[in-house]
Amino acid sequence: MAESPDPLPSFGADATKGEESRPPVVPIAIGAVAVLVIVGLFILFGRANSGETTASSAPDPYAPNLTISGVSMSSAANFAGQEVTYIEGKISNNGNKTVNGALIQLVFHDSMGQVVQKDTQRVMIITTREPYIDTASLASAPLRSGQSREFRQTFEHVSADWNTHLPEITIVKTLTD
Repeated sequence: MAESPDPLPSFGADATKGEESRPPVVPIAIGAVAVLVIVGLFILFGRANSGETTASSAPDPYAPNLTISGVSMSSAANFAGQEVTYIEGKISNNGNKTVNGALIQLVFHDSMGQVVQKDTQRVMIITTREPYIDTASLASAPLRSGQSREFRQTFEHVSADWNTHLPEITIVKTLTD
């Protein structure tokens, strides 16, 4: 048998061409631009929504018109076996405006009275109790002047150093009409 002059298979490539193949520049450039646009959108929308769950340093002028009462605490295990802590109570609007949203700050202490955890969350009102408790933000059911609603805040993690007493609860920001 005679040996083939080209022992390596060419897989359809022209063996006589000595040019090196170049990467497809246009598809790579389009992909890079798309990634940069997506990252830019995440940064832009991340900053726009970050003010929603953070409190400003200036006191909210309408916050004194909202009162929290009847606060209780419970805990239960979720489906993953982790302990979830619930803080429930009643929020009342004693002012003359409709509240479309509110942020509360919850401060957890240890046995020596030192702060071990500080969380700021949107107030989540209880919308239904049967067949299970469902919550929603005040934006879905605004709190009108003179109204009260039950609320529930959920914590999937609370510091192990927490003294298990009710945390300090302060309304730090409101959104009103």
